Amino acid sequence: MYDRTPGGGEKPTAEPIEPSAPEEFGCTQAWWGDGKGKTTAAIGMGMRAAGHGYRVHLLQLMKGGADSVEATRGEYNAIAALPGYSYENLGHYGWHALNDGSDDRDHEQEAAAGFERAREVVDGCHDADLTTHFDPDGAADEGVHMLIVDELLYAVDRDLVSSDAVVEFAASKPANLELVLTGSHSSPEYLDGTADLVSNVRKVAHPFDAGIRARRGTEY
Repeated sequence: MYDRTPGGGEKPTAEPIEPSAPEEFGCTQAWWGDGKGKTTAAIGMGMRAAGHGYRVHLLQLMKGGADSVEATRGEYNAIAALPGYSYENLGHYGWHALNDGSDDRDHEQEAAAGFERAREVVDGCHDADLTTHFDPDGAADEGVHMLIVDELLYAVDRDLVSSDAVVEFAASKPANLELVLTGSHSSPEYLDGTADLVSNVRKVAHPFDAGIRARRGTEY
């Protein structure tokens, strides 16, 4: 009865992580919506990939030290403890257009720099063999199997990065690179025909609506 299931019906167990390469990567994913969980899902998926020994890199745009969160991020601590998983925070301190004391011109420069960094990583992937394993401690520029560009879709919403540039970016990635884009409360219709997976994370209820601010261990 289990002939068609990858696990053959066996109970899964934890195994040592050894560098490996995925056999079926290559999709472009877009995670959007007004609900909590877009970044959480992407980071968790990266953890899953790293657990198989794949090389994963997270680029976070827009997210910096807003006064509602602490400087320490739980996800960064966890990523640093996982072999083959790395991150870069490319966000400005604050949120664009929210009158939090940050300069919107700086946001534009930071978003442009973050997007350019994403291009650099993808260029490195073009020069690498994505069908082989990578050094878990190697630079992201030397090739990764999964690239997560967190809040890039939000940057498009704020007109900090053009939608045409993001479409071109996604369409020109290497065939075997799994590209994960997150952010935006608006449907990224510009990715229709480009994204293989589009998930709408919809809000039904949120503690913020009751005045509960970001909580350590859930939002950061």
